[in-house]
Amino acid sequence: MLVMPIVVLFYKENGLNVSQVFILQSVYSLSIVLLEIPSGYFADALGRKNTIFIGAVLGFIGFAIYSISYGFWGFLMAEVVLGFGQSMISGADSALLYDSLVDAKQQDRYIKHEGRMTSIGNFAEASAGILGGLLAAVSIRYPYYGQTLVALLAVPAAFTLIEPKTEHNRLELGWKQIVDVVRFALVKNLRLRWNILLSSVVGASTLTMAWFVQPWLIRADTPVEAYGAIWTVLNLLVGVAAMFAYRVELKLGRNRTTGVLILFLFLGFVMAGFIRSYWAMPFIVIFYLARGVATPILKDSINRIAPAPMRATILSVRNFIIRIIFSVWGPFYGWLTDRWSLKVALITAGFIFIILSTLTFIALFKVEREN
Repeated sequence: MLVMPIVVLFYKENGLNVSQVFILQSVYSLSIVLLEIPSGYFADALGRKNTIFIGAVLGFIGFAIYSISYGFWGFLMAEVVLGFGQSMISGADSALLYDSLVDAKQQDRYIKHEGRMTSIGNFAEASAGILGGLLAAVSIRYPYYGQTLVALLAVPAAFTLIEPKTEHNRLELGWKQIVDVVRFALVKNLRLRWNILLSSVVGASTLTMAWFVQPWLIRADTPVEAYGAIWTVLNLLVGVAAMFAYRVELKLGRNRTTGVLILFLFLGFVMAGFIRSYWAMPFIVIFYLARGVATPILKDSINRIAPAPMRATILSVRNFIIRIIFSVWGPFYGWLTDRWSLKVALITAGFIFIILSTLTFIALFKVEREN
């Protein structure tokens, strides 16, 4: 992601305000929502590899549109295409990993491998942060040209994927079957429901903070040349934390780990809101460390309960809810930033997160205890 360290600056250079930035990301989230669950079901019915390949092609097209656009409507079109592409990949990738481990009788190592996958992604994004910052120093548009080439690499990479043997037992295509899977995940299986909802609330909070960091850096009068370095460090922290997520869970236990993560994420929002200077940076660092630990652990909780034939669909339900939450609250946070202040928006986001996460965590704890 060469563009992430400078994306807000890129938007400002093209005449967008903070509200429009969050609107674009909400449109992206809604685009994912439109295909999220059906695409997960396609992965279960047609194969993970096929849907990931389609997503890679759409990702390339989306960034190509971005690189030649100069205003809100062009960016909007790019976000729709990118959203469709991401919906084809999300859910299918983790399902492919878990089922491959099942074939190898190593599913107990999922947290470790999901953590590695998250780590490699964040280490790559950290490196991209440096390169993206250097490219932006020449032209704010160069990172988007580079990102289009990077996205193109995902297309041949999709051909290297191998379907696990468990993929031979696939679901039948049909809208009724999709509804049945969603009903199973959110209505019939209470453990699965509350694991999905908790993971979704946490996922939405980390997505929200990712779009708050650059406005916070702007408020703190951060030099443009430092954006890439800061973004690099934050992504390195996520990568390192994800690598050791399984050790954290082994030491503290799943419930205690989840409770600590919720607290750290809440503090990240609130303290970044109250503190304008770089004294808030340690709390942002803690937030990103918690994010790195949370992703593999919460996904593993879902994978352990989800039946193999519908795993990609169930993971897509999680991603669907994340995007719904963000698409509802994101524009509201952008409006708060423009109408009142970044401080008000961050603190509000923190309290909304702590309320939703605490309620879902308590509900999950009760269901787990009853079982």
